[in-house]
Amino acid sequence: MSEAILVLASRNQGKLRELRELLRGQVPGLDVDTQVIDAATAGAPDPVEDQVTFEGNALKKAMEISAATGLIALADDSGLSVDVLGGAPGIFSARWSGVHGDDEANIDLLLGQLGDIAEEHRGAAFVCAAALATPSGAQHVELGKLAGRLRRERAGEHGFGYDPVFQPKDSDRSLAQFSADEKNMISHRAQAFKQLLPAIVTEVSKALDAK
Repeated sequence: MSEAILVLASRNQGKLRELRELLRGQVPGLDVDTQVIDAATAGAPDPVEDQVTFEGNALKKAMEISAATGLIALADDSGLSVDVLGGAPGIFSARWSGVHGDDEANIDLLLGQLGDIAEEHRGAAFVCAAALATPSGAQHVELGKLAGRLRRERAGEHGFGYDPVFQPKDSDRSLAQFSADEKNMISHRAQAFKQLLPAIVTEVSKALDAK
């Protein structure tokens, strides 16, 4: 098995699947199945997300995990920004209901908060900051956004998080009704990592050349 080059700074299994597929075939010389590992496999610490922006949290995670593992680290921080809530849940999206990672409780609370909000005021966007950090101190961060609206009820079995109640602009389906390939073509995460890709290629190529 090839030695790891890149560590994905996440323990969210849905997010890890998306990140691996976004990287697959995009970085010359990188074997996603053997040279890309996740934070748990790397034995990396779980950084505290105590910054006040998506960009700040993503970069902090990438820097801390790169320093801990000696590998290039990719991290992201993402969430849902609801217009009528002034951008909330925002950086608190994963713990909106008070318990981190409880998708069903988060959705229930959000739908309850918007219960009386008319259709024309249910605008929202998924936002993602993608960050890269290397052991040598290089840092890069990019932002992606997917505009849409909040549905009144869940629909679909795919995806994770708020996907069942988020309907992308110009679509009549929830994001959870998109296939993984369809989602990876338009998602906020795909947009952010596409912008970050040149930096990923540059840094991974350096690491491969040094082996």
